[in-house]
Amino acid sequence: MRRRLPLLLALACLVTPSCFISRTRTNSALDAEAYARLVPGQSTQDDVLAELGAPVDVVQLGRRSAWRYDHTQAKDAALFLILVTFRNIDSDQDRVWAFFDEEGVLTHVGGTFESDEAGYKMPWQD
Repeated sequence: MRRRLPLLLALACLVTPSCFISRTRTNSALDAEAYARLVPGQSTQDDVLAELGAPVDVVQLGRRSAWRYDHTQAKDAALFLILVTFRNIDSDQDRVWAFFDEEGVLTHVGGTFESDEAGYKMPWQD
């Protein structure tokens, strides 16, 4: 009987259903109110740094530059049933691009804020 116990435990683990949930975040969350305070033609690189912090990427466009800010949140839920697995990953992202002229004055800014919309769902849920 003692020799069968590990085998029975292993078999029980294989046929027992299980589930898990997880959440992954990449970079700091972006503040939509801080983004709204940025004014093209008035805000400078120092203002953008004060409002949004350090950018993820800096792209040189000749003598001009563009800064990219990203925040991603992913939520994962899965259900394991004997030989079948149901899994759904919902990943949403916030992104801001800020463009500056040669003097470091903000010329254009654009952003999306959707990371809060990520949710735990099973594959059959809409």
